[in-house]
Amino acid sequence: MKKHSARHHRIGDQIQRELAELLREQIKDPRIGLVTITAVDVSNDLSHAKVYFTNMGDIAGAEDAEQALARTAGFLRSEIAHRLSSFTVPQLHFIYDRSTERAMEMSRLIDEAIRGQEPGIRDQKPDA
Repeated sequence: MKKHSARHHRIGDQIQRELAELLREQIKDPRIGLVTITAVDVSNDLSHAKVYFTNMGDIAGAEDAEQALARTAGFLRSEIAHRLSSFTVPQLHFIYDRSTERAMEMSRLIDEAIRGQEPGIRDQKPDA
């Protein structure tokens, strides 16, 4: 796997900022709802970009949002092209980012494990 250059990261960050603004100001599809763009990973040849997002809602809402975002990808790409004239805008591929969901689940499991311990174990100090 090739390592991305600083240029790839700058382009990804730029696309992420533009998408966040476009989604906030111009996209009114209720299926998208409150979407946050968490990352944009641009391919080595700059022809494709994986756009990772989270949403406020359940997994079914995330699937609806992903489909709605896929339908607006052409419009979003053309809007970004108008805003950024320095390079060819990659095709956008939206992917639901489950990392926040997984982190919340891990936190819940840790909390349950701690509650399941014998009383006082958490309060003991480790041996020095």
